[in-house]
Amino acid sequence: MESSLRSGAWPALDSTVVVDNAVRTGGRRKVRPLVVRALLVFGAVVTLIGVILLAACLRDDLAIEKRLGKATAEVVSVSFQRTVVRFATPDGAVHSPAQGVLYPDGLEPGQLVRIEYDTADPEVARVAERTWTLAVLPIATFLLALWAVLLPLVWWVRRRL
Repeated sequence: MESSLRSGAWPALDSTVVVDNAVRTGGRRKVRPLVVRALLVFGAVVTLIGVILLAACLRDDLAIEKRLGKATAEVVSVSFQRTVVRFATPDGAVHSPAQGVLYPDGLEPGQLVRIEYDTADPEVARVAERTWTLAVLPIATFLLALWAVLLPLVWWVRRRL
């Protein structure tokens, strides 16, 4: 004689049904918060990097403004990673910043351009009259696009997984 639990009269209380349901949904309940947290941590880290990048631009500009030197520089090369310039300081030394010039948009090889540099460290140079505020728009746009993708993805993961 079969018990009423085994015959299907009370399937919700049958231990095999309870175990099957726990196995099917238990993994999802553990994965969902991890994926959501990972996405949010990724977004926070990238946002922090963007803020640090803006702070570094501001720091360099403040150093240049504190000990301002001006010169005319020749644009030696332009690439995606950096724009190399060469300029002479009043003491006769010729400098070519290894990391390139700050805010180089629109420069071409062979062009002469006015630059401003830190007299204590001529490796820190920028195109004259360009400041850290030029970096705000591209960084803010990138971060806005990042969160425009991440937030719907987080919402979808929370509903699906």
